[in-house]
Amino acid sequence: MNDHSLPNRPHGVTPSRVGVNQSVSAQHNARLVLTILREAGALPGNVIATRTGLSAQTVSTISARLEAAGLVRRTAALRGRVGKPRVPLALDPDGSCAMGLKVGRRNVELAVVDLCGAIRARRQTLWSAPSPARLEVFLEDAVPDALDGARRAGLDVSRLCGVGVAMPWQVWAWNDGGMAIAHKAAWAEYDLEAALARRTHVPVWLRNDVTCAARAELAWGPARAERDWAYFHIDAFIGGGVVIDGRVRDGRQGNAGAFGSLSSRAGGAVTQLIDCASLPMTEPSDPSEAARWLDGAGAALAQAALDVCAVLDFEAVVIDGAFPATLRNRLADRVRDEIRSLDTRGLIVPTVTVGHLGADAPALGAAAVALEQAHFV
Repeated sequence: MNDHSLPNRPHGVTPSRVGVNQSVSAQHNARLVLTILREAGALPGNVIATRTGLSAQTVSTISARLEAAGLVRRTAALRGRVGKPRVPLALDPDGSCAMGLKVGRRNVELAVVDLCGAIRARRQTLWSAPSPARLEVFLEDAVPDALDGARRAGLDVSRLCGVGVAMPWQVWAWNDGGMAIAHKAAWAEYDLEAALARRTHVPVWLRNDVTCAARAELAWGPARAERDWAYFHIDAFIGGGVVIDGRVRDGRQGNAGAFGSLSSRAGGAVTQLIDCASLPMTEPSDPSEAARWLDGAGAALAQAALDVCAVLDFEAVVIDGAFPATLRNRLADRVRDEIRSLDTRGLIVPTVTVGHLGADAPALGAAAVALEQAHFV
């Protein structure tokens, strides 16, 4: 069995060339309004009309329909102007929810996320290696427990619109010898999407874990001036995501942004970025160990940043990960310093910035996949 025939593989995206009928167009316009509200927050109808290019009457009709469906709510009227006060619309966080499952190499996490990106319930556990058998045990308790927790937090879980899964492609890889072979065989016989659909009775989507993290940063991080950026997320292993023209790109085969597999010469030997910039297995016990990791990871990331920008001309590189914001800022500073020492002829040097969601990004991004499939464009 080759890797392309294995289950639990991130789904790619194939462009559609089919026509759009009137009913689909109306649905698209409603999704467009919801997307504008997610990006900008509360807006009055006239501003929504300007940003979407729809007529004021169309926006009014769509808004009424979305309000009746419980997806948007009216906020406090804007006063201080001549004429009738304008009443902005905003997403109703209780209007819908999704599950996000992160299957990592050191832990597994399940979160219930509302329409505005807040985690309303969470269940997680650590493991020594990702195993289908252990995942089944986790899901058996975590799915009902998380739904119950979300219900206690005020969500109507009957509005659950889907489940997104954030999982690295070849989750069994990078283990030693026979362990990797045994895990590959186990995952080949396990259908994670079916296991989740059986427990939740809603659609399930499987995506690459760090592509999900990039999606969370785009959906719920602060607004960015840049439209094209490369995203690096550092956890047990480092991975990447691709944002082009303000949209996350999964790739036709679902594996865009596999930056961890880039070749790296940090430390002299030729290896992969995943070996140079991933988090240590244990947290450094003294500042000198942390400094050594920063030196190695900073040098490797700086070269990787230029390599990916040579291919896709990214305006920015965003660095995030499952470690404190202070360390994230230090790493970004180190990458900027290292880039200044490299040969950048022929390249436009990207801005280096930090992400804002940290360890929560993969699970949030997995839930974002399901919410986007149900409500956004």
